[in-house]
Amino acid sequence: MKLRVIVTGTTGMVGEGVLLECLNNPEVEQVLSVSRKPSGRQHPKLREILHADFQDLTPIQDQLTGYNACFFCLGVSSVGMKEPEYRRLTYDLTLHFAQTLLPRNPGLTFCYVSGAGTDGTLKSRQMWARVKGETENALLQLGFQDAYMFRPGFMKATPGQQHVLSYYKYFDWLYPVLRAVTPRFVSTLAEVGQAMIRVAQRGYLRKVLEVPDIVALANLQQRQASSISEG
Repeated sequence: MKLRVIVTGTTGMVGEGVLLECLNNPEVEQVLSVSRKPSGRQHPKLREILHADFQDLTPIQDQLTGYNACFFCLGVSSVGMKEPEYRRLTYDLTLHFAQTLLPRNPGLTFCYVSGAGTDGTLKSRQMWARVKGETENALLQLGFQDAYMFRPGFMKATPGQQHVLSYYKYFDWLYPVLRAVTPRFVSTLAEVGQAMIRVAQRGYLRKVLEVPDIVALANLQQRQASSISEG
């Protein structure tokens, strides 16, 4: 099944990394970037919608039809933010986007990037972990044909990325060490994108994916791509 994908957050580090995997993968035939600012990328299969207010999708909702996957990578940091505002920009915004897509794309697989430490039981002392967990739970119950919650940890950026968090340059050199010492919490952004493409095409036995799941799925996707190219 060829994928027609909506990607959000393409001007952020995670969204850009996922976008690059979609553009480079022949199994993805169309990509729609929905963001507030241009992604800075040009590609024959990429189309962009620039929209300032994700709380009101009415002006663009008719353009969000005809897709079979959404990779939702839009997010904000909870640092310095009170819970009501963080909830509005995380739970409310994500659910509004998902609820807009659902009736227009009945066969769509929705992949949501939350993060390692997200708490689906809602018992964590960390505000962000509870809000992210509540968001995951709501998405899984929404009624998509399929939905997967991605919980990456430390992610190595893809070479050539334009939108990389500034402090990552101080830790990027640690990646080989972290991968060896704490493999359950470390992956590449390429692996996150590859895992999303894999589950959108073939599904997965678990709906909540931790880092080991992400890496395993990416390896399967890479082996599939190698076998196709060799064939």
